[in-house]
Amino acid sequence: MNNLPKVKLGIVAVSRDCFPESLSVNRRKALVKAYSDKYDPADIYECPVCIVESEIHMMQALEDIRRAGCNALCVYLGNFGPEISETLLAKYFDGPAMFVAAAEESQSDLMDGRGDAYCGMLNASYNLKLRGVKAYIPEYPVGTAGECADMLHEFLPIARAVIGLRDLKIISFGPRPLNFLACNAPIQQLYNLGVEIEENSELDLFEAFNRHAGDERIPAKVKEMEEELGAGNQKPEVLPKLAQYELTLLDWVEEHKGCRSYVAIAGKCWPAFQTQFGFVPCYVNSRLTGMGIPVSCEVDIYGCLSEFIGACVSEDVVTLLDINNSVPDDMYEEAIRGKYDYTHRDTFMGFHCGNTCSKKLSFCSMKYQKIMARSLPVEVTNGTLEGDIAPGDITFYRLQSTADCKLRAYIAQGEVLPVASRSFGAIGVFAIPEMGRFYRHVLIEKNFPHHGAVAFGHFGKELFEVFRYVGVPVEDLNYNQPKGVLYPTENPFV
Repeated sequence: MNNLPKVKLGIVAVSRDCFPESLSVNRRKALVKAYSDKYDPADIYECPVCIVESEIHMMQALEDIRRAGCNALCVYLGNFGPEISETLLAKYFDGPAMFVAAAEESQSDLMDGRGDAYCGMLNASYNLKLRGVKAYIPEYPVGTAGECADMLHEFLPIARAVIGLRDLKIISFGPRPLNFLACNAPIQQLYNLGVEIEENSELDLFEAFNRHAGDERIPAKVKEMEEELGAGNQKPEVLPKLAQYELTLLDWVEEHKGCRSYVAIAGKCWPAFQTQFGFVPCYVNSRLTGMGIPVSCEVDIYGCLSEFIGACVSEDVVTLLDINNSVPDDMYEEAIRGKYDYTHRDTFMGFHCGNTCSKKLSFCSMKYQKIMARSLPVEVTNGTLEGDIAPGDITFYRLQSTADCKLRAYIAQGEVLPVASRSFGAIGVFAIPEMGRFYRHVLIEKNFPHHGAVAFGHFGKELFEVFRYVGVPVEDLNYNQPKGVLYPTENPFV
């Protein structure tokens, strides 16, 4: 299914009536050309109806971009701009909005050709605050046509995430497992974000699974799985059940998404799942995530929410991992020290039983779940996808509601090192600059759970803006502080 939004960004130029309208018209045309020359012109729509100088113009422009199917807005200050009309434009538009402003072009045209949008942006931001209107303003929002085109393109992943959240349904199955309070969090903030949630019993899921017994689509699904696993298909006997379960979830999504366009799943995977279903769902979770439907383990609602945000931002597969174990000293000495610019405390191992998509593993094979098999028959723990996570850049992040219903988030960029894990599960050796301090003064100090979402690439800039846009207070938007910059709780005498 198509489980990510497609952004169409409407560009509306504004003009203060005491400035030449031609400034905004010509600068808008130059912006559209610059974008189309560098990026996909289908991303944007140039509103030709009018230059917004008044509230009447604002309503006309709104009607035009709605008809054009725009779900994101760029308010472009070609000159100083009408601070009331331009901010009402963002207020009445039902979608994420950004504000950018035109730089002056030449020293030889600073009489009739001066637009003063540098000043106008100050008034725009002041009025947005007065009206309580959310809008994205780039780090330096004044630029040439080419620079503003880059700002528009940088807004697309942010807009995609905001649009996705407003049309997302999270489907969960069962309460969290025993001793997993860490995966529990109030759902009020989901509604504040515009997210809908459907909470179901494990018994509902089990009934639906049983109704799919003998489904005529199972053999085709098994064939898909065999082709994906290749030589790693070491548990062929469990594939029909896994195929039946995958079809159950896919049908559930279609039948239950209701009026929402996008879906993520917070699934139950133990302790009774294995004995009743006869397998573990890890591999199916990995496959759905590979299809663009993020699935979290252990009914981690904010985990799958975080995964979905990362998928929107990166337009790629994501995963959810435990921030799991330290790197053994002998592994660090043999494979990392002197080869990579990381201290031992910068490293850790990210792990989960087998939910990471095969596309993000260096190699993979179907196995049994080793931890669960310590207390259960091995045959009911088959269904994990094991392998080392592929090396490369990553962003570790999470959006979380605290126990008292406040939004909090963290972001840390780093990489997966090309170091053999020598362990089980879907696992990798991670390195994040100053991870040791981040682990103590953010993850522990601010009570984040053990699950973290992983996007494959560096997306810290985009995620930071998404979290800020959706309402995470700046003081609760955490990142790994560079060496020499202390956390508020860090002892300066250590």
